[in-house]
Amino acid sequence: MNKEELTALLEAVADKRLSVEDAVTKLKITPYEDLGFAKIDTHRGIRQGAEEVIYGAGKTREQIEGIVMHMLEGGSESVLITRLSEESAEYLSKKTELFYDKLSKIAMAGERTAEADTGNIVIATGGTSDIPVAEEAALTAEYYGSRVTRLYDVGVSGMHRLTDNAEILAKAKVVIAVAGMEGALASVVGGMVDCPVIAVPTSVGYGANFKGLSALLSMLNSCASGVSVVNIDNGFGAGYLANMINKI
Repeated sequence: MNKEELTALLEAVADKRLSVEDAVTKLKITPYEDLGFAKIDTHRGIRQGAEEVIYGAGKTREQIEGIVMHMLEGGSESVLITRLSEESAEYLSKKTELFYDKLSKIAMAGERTAEADTGNIVIATGGTSDIPVAEEAALTAEYYGSRVTRLYDVGVSGMHRLTDNAEILAKAKVVIAVAGMEGALASVVGGMVDCPVIAVPTSVGYGANFKGLSALLSMLNSCASGVSVVNIDNGFGAGYLANMINKI
């Protein structure tokens, strides 16, 4: 149950379309449902405004199916799944309506959400190799209703590519800067805009990149004000946070 459904429930009681007893029965449903292998947080939509998201990596396709089908049968119109393998996506598509993006490994089960049309999140990547993480962020933000503008392959090794898009950056409500190597893109973008910048270090880079650790430390040490950092390759976290900022 999300906030809108809770509001509708209370309005139904106020209008006497639903008895107090029936409303209490609906609200008595436990705040989580135990499937044995998973405990679904059924009240997360009420607390946070967004229902639980499934992290697909490490779960069997049968476990993912069980969680998805239980959520859909419980009233969820759609379910967001991150890091879903192609094999699990193919299996799940035979069980329910499924949108799947191979590049970002993002999936959406059930009905597709309305077209994203709120605000403006700009997502910039240092290189083409960073796009899978950027798309995870972009599709997550779009899933929750935010409009996304993509600026891909505008890294600091060719600054003119970034500065040529200064006007687009200036119109953003929040910017997500996705970069590997030394992660310099976040600091440069932070010095160009007047909105929050969410930096996403990626594991893209050669040996001394330490699978994204060098980019993470560079971004954490950014001298530009207004730059915050999420974990390595955490496009979902960046997209979710950007959407929250965008909706304020």
